[in-house]
Amino acid sequence: MLCLSVPIVALTSLLPTVLAQGAVWSQCGGIGWTGPTTCVAGAVCTKQNDWYYQCLPGTTSNVPSTTPPTSTTTNSPLPTGKANYWFSFGDSYTQTGFSPTGTLPTLGNPLGNPPYPGYTATGGENWVDYVTTQYNRSLLFTYNYAYGGATIDANLVTPYTPTVLSLTDQVNQFLTGAGTKPASTPWTSDNSLFSIWIGINDIGNSYYLSGDRAAFSDTLLNAEFALVQKLVSFHLFLFDALSQFLSYFQYNAGARNFLFVNVPPVDRSPLMLGQPASAQSAEKTVITGFNTKLTAKISAFKAANSGVSTWTWNSAASFTTILNAPTTYGFKDATSFGSGDNIFWGNNYHPGSSAHKIFGQQVGQVLGNTVW
Repeated sequence: MLCLSVPIVALTSLLPTVLAQGAVWSQCGGIGWTGPTTCVAGAVCTKQNDWYYQCLPGTTSNVPSTTPPTSTTTNSPLPTGKANYWFSFGDSYTQTGFSPTGTLPTLGNPLGNPPYPGYTATGGENWVDYVTTQYNRSLLFTYNYAYGGATIDANLVTPYTPTVLSLTDQVNQFLTGAGTKPASTPWTSDNSLFSIWIGINDIGNSYYLSGDRAAFSDTLLNAEFALVQKLVSFHLFLFDALSQFLSYFQYNAGARNFLFVNVPPVDRSPLMLGQPASAQSAEKTVITGFNTKLTAKISAFKAANSGVSTWTWNSAASFTTILNAPTTYGFKDATSFGSGDNIFWGNNYHPGSSAHKIFGQQVGQVLGNTVW
């Protein structure tokens, strides 16, 4: 994932001070790494991928089981010290509790704050954690704006509490922060990926209401893609007198690479299985319609924006495949929830870390099998 062939701004100012031993959660090896390769007592240098070894809690060894690679391979085009940027938006299926005013992603701490794996819906690693640290082929800095309970726009679907940051809030948070391209976050249109996994709460909080649900899905998606267009078209310090000259710059200052994720079959969650069959059926119908419309929206968006690349991870198909044959994927069944490597649902509405690991692998494949 995110192996880009274009030049990327050097991040010398972001390099951490080299220490004799790496602290817990810090980097301790990988392609091009010149820092410490051993960890403080109580931590083990563990391979996450060829680019990234990390000091994880443990005491069995203080040396990588495999010597960290020191040179690039033929399918690893990023030069040493370069980074790609991932700006992630969504709800509790994606959140890690990142705050843009806290510690920002750097070498050895690619998700910034809070400490890895962050505040996830079920307490363990989620797909963002796995993609950032394992299922990619580059040095990746992740800014995860996702917020638990988020809807696309609180004016359209009210979240469970007023403090929830909707997708609208998240995008505006980005545009007024990292979107201004401060020295701490030197992303470009070419070295950045923008992902959106949203709609679960929009549907969950409204599928049972009266009115034309299909028409309301159009309303929701129109709001989502208005935000996506803002990510594409926003600009910095443009003046009316220069608008014609700077129009090209304006367009090329924004997001170009998008990963979209559709709504999974939460009608099959333990929470919904406790509801009447009619409720499950109604929610399933809305999810199916929403996802069909999302696919059309993505196509229209790409056609209307020259130079934009899009990828889609079909979470609905992934969930369905696993839940239809859970034991094939190492899970006890399709309905149990709680802790355990063989339990798909971490709680009654959210998949656990074992499921998210599969999701992370699949997302990496979606991106890695194309141009990144």
